[in-house]
Amino acid sequence: MARIAALFPGQGSQSVGMGAAFLDAAEEARELFEEADRALGFSLSSLCLSGPLEKLTLTENAQPAILCVSYICFRLSGIEVCCGAGHSLGEYTALAAAEAIDFPEALRLVHKRGRYMQEAVPQGQGKMAAVMGPAPEEIQAVIGKLDAGIVEIANLNSPGQTVVAGEAKAVDAFCAAMSAAGGKLIPLNVSAPFHCTLMKPAAESLSKDLDTISFRAPKFPVYANYSASPVASGDEVREALKKQVCGTVRWTESVLRLVADEQVTHCIEFGAGGVLSKLLKRINPAPQRLEVSDPASLAKTRTALGTAV
Repeated sequence: MARIAALFPGQGSQSVGMGAAFLDAAEEARELFEEADRALGFSLSSLCLSGPLEKLTLTENAQPAILCVSYICFRLSGIEVCCGAGHSLGEYTALAAAEAIDFPEALRLVHKRGRYMQEAVPQGQGKMAAVMGPAPEEIQAVIGKLDAGIVEIANLNSPGQTVVAGEAKAVDAFCAAMSAAGGKLIPLNVSAPFHCTLMKPAAESLSKDLDTISFRAPKFPVYANYSASPVASGDEVREALKKQVCGTVRWTESVLRLVADEQVTHCIEFGAGGVLSKLLKRINPAPQRLEVSDPASLAKTRTALGTAV
């Protein structure tokens, strides 16, 4: 019997036209887009469908847009899952899918989260970079020898892929030192240095919003980025989301534990981009990797699961 995990992508998977195929094919997609527009007080649907890309890519818009489309993909799939996880922003989508938080509330939260993150560090004062190859221990050793300011491990994405974030000058110094040590560096085109202590102002603002919301126990286990463990109660959900803003995204460990604990046979990435499926191949190639981003990919996934309709 298939044991299916739901995976939800984070920021960076946005593109103009996202969700259009489902919108054309299903009344429920139209209803969910309309619900999103009402919840946010502006036309998120028009932004997703028509852009412009520059506006869609703004953190405060990209986060609700990605959550909305990923949630629509999940809802319209009708696929029963045994557990789930989401990368950074995607953790909110996983919690909405597991009914720990209502869809409109999740949208409003990530809209604020995106704005707080953007405001926490002035444009140009922070940076992020992906390090390809060296182990996290090697990366941390290089960081430990620097005295150039704040630079921290932000994402543990897969074996051989770690992301650092911090002050621009400190990240530049780290990149020079890491490159000299043989690491391959890829600068990331992001608007702020996410998942590091520079996000403390954002964490403080978001914490106040999180305290006003009554979270429920998830209907299926959702593995949190901060702890790489499932959250079992509404209070645990709230605390995990508070810690996630400045904390390291422990994606590799989350996926390894999820697959082992829940005896996962299939992982489905709900949403555009396919980034998590590529990471999964490096983390644990055993589960079958499937995607749902439009009606065509949903049909392929149902066929693969033996549930074609």
